[in-house]
This record gives sequence, structure tokens and C-alpha cells, in this order.
Amino acid sequence: MLSMLTMARFYLKTRLFKDEKGQGMVEYGLILALVAVGAIALLRGMGLSLGNILGEVGGALDSAAPSN
Repeated sequence: MLSMLTMARFYLKTRLFKDEKGQGMVEYGLILALVAVGAIALLRGMGLSLGNILGEVGGALDSAAPSN
């Protein structure tokens, strides 16, 4: 009888009352990874258009500068 109670107590401790201390850190890590992927995608898309804009500005400055 004592063995059955010990087994039941062990089962309740290990199965029903789970330790969730690390769950928050995992969630924050997943959110951080998602934000990083979004930022990389955004910067990659903006990088091409910014390169074109800066190229146009550079060309305009070259043509506007007096040549000696």
C-alpha cells in the first residue's frame, strides 16, 4: 500500500505539476528571432532602393559640379 502511495505521489509531482521556469525565456527567444528575421528582410528590401537613390544623388552631384 505504501508503495502505491509513493508511486502516486511521484506521478503527481512529475506529470501534473510541471516546472515552467524556462518557458518564458524560450518565448522571448522565439520573439527575438522573429523580429530579427523581419528586420533582415526589411533592410534587404530597403537596401536596394536606398542604393538606387544614393546612386541618383551621386550622379546629380557629379553633373552639377564644375569641371576644371
